[in-house]
Amino acid sequence: MAEIVPKLASLEKKIGKLIAYCDALEAERTNLREQNEAMQLTLKKQQTELKEQEEKIRVLKLARSVSVNSEKTIDIKQKINEFVREIDKCINLLNR
Repeated sequence: MAEIVPKLASLEKKIGKLIAYCDALEAERTNLREQNEAMQLTLKKQQTELKEQEEKIRVLKLARSVSVNSEKTIDIKQKINEFVREIDKCINLLNR
């Protein structure tokens, strides 16, 4: 019987340590879950911002291409007007 008391005390001490370790693991798990949720929210926010930025880039590229096309159109119209004036001059010279 004398042997059982120290063994029980040792067992109780080990059980106490296991309970404390289990509590620490539970607290860590809770903390990690909270961090995970926060990171998930941050990720979703960043993905939304990325999509918005990609849309802005797409719109800017489209606007730039329209701008370039309108500049080309203006250049082409100017060239056509120059040709028409030249043709008018030639017609006037032929009519004299």
